[in-house]
Amino acid sequence: MEEPAYRSAYDELDAEFELARTLIEVRSRVGLTQEELARRMNMSRSVVVRMEGGHVRPSTKTLQRFAMATGTRLKIYFES
Repeated sequence: MEEPAYRSAYDELDAEFELARTLIEVRSRVGLTQEELARRMNMSRSVVVRMEGGHVRPSTKTLQRFAMATGTRLKIYFES
């Protein structure tokens, strides 16, 4: 991936899929189904499916609702 534009697009997608993987991992670790999580978040299951599929970019507010529903704490940080 030598082309800067391609690299940038790849990095952006990688971050989105990393978030999706993390959401799935946390939900599974706390033993919730997508339906149970959706109910706790007061959302439809289809929203949870789209978040876990990397098809939407959840807002900070939605991520906070996810954290509350899973009994976890939301922490956002940057690495270099």
